[in-house]
Amino acid sequence: IHYMEHNSSESEFEIAQHYIKTFSDTTREPFLILSSDLKVVGANESFYKNFRTKEADTVGKLVYELGNGQWNIPELKSLLEEILPEKDVFNDFEVSHEFPDIGLKIMLLNARKLDSTQQILLAIEDITLKRAIEIRLDNYTKDLEQGVAQKTKELQARIDELSLMNKIAVGRELKMIELKAEIVDLKKEQS
Repeated sequence: IHYMEHNSSESEFEIAQHYIKTFSDTTREPFLILSSDLKVVGANESFYKNFRTKEADTVGKLVYELGNGQWNIPELKSLLEEILPEKDVFNDFEVSHEFPDIGLKIMLLNARKLDSTQQILLAIEDITLKRAIEIRLDNYTKDLEQGVAQKTKELQARIDELSLMNKIAVGRELKMIELKAEIVDLKKEQS
């Protein structure tokens, strides 16, 4: 993004645009700055890096035309054309999209209309890796729970087996005591 020089003749619009562009270059999240008619006014380096594009292929184009139409995403269109005009802002709207060159991206979109310029600041948080980790952790947890359930079942079977063996052993021991008592009684009778 190119920065403008400040001088006393700059309009509020130019100053606001300068600050918007300066702010977007200092953030790690990819940003697009859109005009009110949804054409790209600028983007930060993070956007160009993450979406493998260049300023010449981005600035001045309708957002839906970016990347040979890769940004013509129905959810994004709905957000920008239906929700944003009524609310001036939307936050954490999750969109999944398969980009031909870079693969699946799961993104949280945040946008705000900027009063001073009537431009739109669109922030794009890539949560693809976060979602992949969440899925792996969820699968790991399920596998762990299944493993624990299986081991619990196996342990219960062994406990049941030991309990049966214990009953048999105790039963034999009681029978032995009973037989010994009978022997003692028989010896007393014979004497």
